[in-house]
Amino acid sequence: LKDIIDRARVTVVMFDENQILTTEQFWESQILEKYRNQAKAENNHIALYKQLRMQVDSATMDWIDSFTKERCLKKIPDTFGGYDIKVFDKPELLDVEIQKRAKESDSMLSRVIATYDWEYSSNHKPEDRLMRYWEVMIGKWHKPWNRELESELTRKEKRAIKGLAWAEQPQTINEVGSTFTIQGFDLNYAGVILGPSVKYRNGKVIFDPSESCNEKAIRNRTLSDGTKQKFGEILIQHEVRVLMTRGVNGMYIYACDPELRKALLEAAK
Repeated sequence: LKDIIDRARVTVVMFDENQILTTEQFWESQILEKYRNQAKAENNHIALYKQLRMQVDSATMDWIDSFTKERCLKKIPDTFGGYDIKVFDKPELLDVEIQKRAKESDSMLSRVIATYDWEYSSNHKPEDRLMRYWEVMIGKWHKPWNRELESELTRKEKRAIKGLAWAEQPQTINEVGSTFTIQGFDLNYAGVILGPSVKYRNGKVIFDPSESCNEKAIRNRTLSDGTKQKFGEILIQHEVRVLMTRGVNGMYIYACDPELRKALLEAAK
């Protein structure tokens, strides 16, 4: 950013702290504040509070903000035909609902997405010989992670999906997306699986790095003063926000943590 500002006549930066997902993207507060103050001094700092992408009323947006920013679980508001939030007590039921939506012409871009709480590697196959793919597994329900089914496509099918985003590829209805394939992309309906890293304890939503498989979020970050620090908790919080703001028309939720699942089902009554 410094190089761009030094070389450009005018620099316009749109910055959302809640979209930072990995340690290398994490800005130290004093560096961030320097650029903020620079923009404010030139009367060029504009705060954006409204979003126009999701077809959502203010009460529902407040519910999503409370969960993903304040770690607070409020009662899910009744929208009466507006944005659709449903909570499921089984991942199979959420999956079936997303499959139904994806078959409808006005909601074909509906997919299941999840927190990165199950192992995945793009470089090698699972060590367990019985596993064909890296998968999201919850009880008896399981589904391959994103990019796992592409290798089984014919040359013709691969040509047909070339240049398409993950969610636009037809085979991905049988996969589970992550922030690595869905950030910056809109879905009609998002089926969000909150893995073991998202918990509910003593009336608060908890983000637990020890349950995450996302090395880019939970590893140490070396700061400018040479010290090492972990930002896993806040980066998982950001990950959840990205997942919970993908659905333009609605969001379906399943939580692996029993206490969170119970609290969500109660909030949906």
